Amino acid sequence: QVQLVESGGGLVQPGGSLRLSCAASERIFSIYTVGWYRQAPGKQRELVARISLGGMTTYVESVRGRFTISRDNAKNTVYLQMNSLKPEDTAVYTCNAVLSANEYWGQGTQVTVSS
Repeated sequence: QVQLVESGGGLVQPGGSLRLSCAASERIFSIYTVGWYRQAPGKQRELVARISLGGMTTYVESVRGRFTISRDNAKNTVYLQMNSLKPEDTAVYTCNAVLSANEYWGQGTQVTVSS
């Protein structure tokens, strides 16, 4: 079964940057749609960014222009570049890969934006 492992989270000051990585245990990102989700305490989990198998990307309005999702199929890795971070970006970020009835989730990585 496919496993997803996120990394790159941490503590950063407002205005700073982080790059999150989501590594898959096998080559799936060339055919799966992949998304980054986040969930803050007391809030619903929301889709932050998504990249389709064709490379089309979508973003939630609150991060558009600041975050960029990308993938490296050769490395079986999807990235979320996070720039100009704000305190409201603080959350657990989790990657998700889906193809039809197959769906996989990572365990998440904590991002904390605070001065």
